[in-house]
Amino acid sequence: MHEFAFILSGFAVGLIVGLTGVGGGSLMTPLLIFGFGIKPHLAIGTDLLFAAFTKMGGTVSLARRRLVPWRLVATLSMGSIPAALATLYVLHSLGPASPLVQKTMTLTLGVALLLTALATLYKAIQGKQVPRQIAQHQLASASRPRHWSLPLFFGALIGTMVTLTSVGAGAIGVTALMLLYPLLPLPRIVAADIAYAVPLTLVAGLGHASLGSVDWPLLGLLLTGSLPGIWLGSQLVHKTPDRVIRSLLSLLLAYAGVKLIAI
Repeated sequence: MHEFAFILSGFAVGLIVGLTGVGGGSLMTPLLIFGFGIKPHLAIGTDLLFAAFTKMGGTVSLARRRLVPWRLVATLSMGSIPAALATLYVLHSLGPASPLVQKTMTLTLGVALLLTALATLYKAIQGKQVPRQIAQHQLASASRPRHWSLPLFFGALIGTMVTLTSVGAGAIGVTALMLLYPLLPLPRIVAADIAYAVPLTLVAGLGHASLGSVDWPLLGLLLTGSLPGIWLGSQLVHKTPDRVIRSLLSLLLAYAGVKLIAI
């Protein structure tokens, strides 16, 4: 019976990700912790690989449409991958199941969910003001950040947060990119966010796997549900009231964040 519940949960999260673009980690990790009683370090480690495999397919599709700004992805990865490796080293030194690490994970996860809720609400309110198209000759200037160091800084911050909590590469990443690259069209921002999340979540997920923090059978069940869910969500995305869904989602994430901080 639990197997079906995990597949159904994967499908529901995949559907919401397809509809809203909000990262699966902000939904799946609290669901695994509160809904199924899975320990935080196992929920986070499993969800990181869940995100990596899910977003890999999205990246291939976006790359074929030539929407991925690879230079931007490389710059963010230069900040996020070293930060992820450094965080994994600390987790390895302390032990992922130690009470201190568990408390740090749940507290950081709660803060990350609150930030994701704010980012989701911001996108619901401001999303329409981001350009969707731009002339080809303007792409080079639009792909330059406000300052060269900012993508590295934000990459490192998100890399640390994602490795600790599996949350941050979705709504927080998109919002950071919208602020760093205000002239870049929204489809390219989303494409960059999905593409740079793949190596980050893969490195962080494999690092957690080396610590024994991945439940492989659970991962298989979640992916069985999420892949058709994401496909269906992407088909229905133009038929749903985007702002209403994002606003309701931000309230749900804020509730989960507060609950985790209060643990």
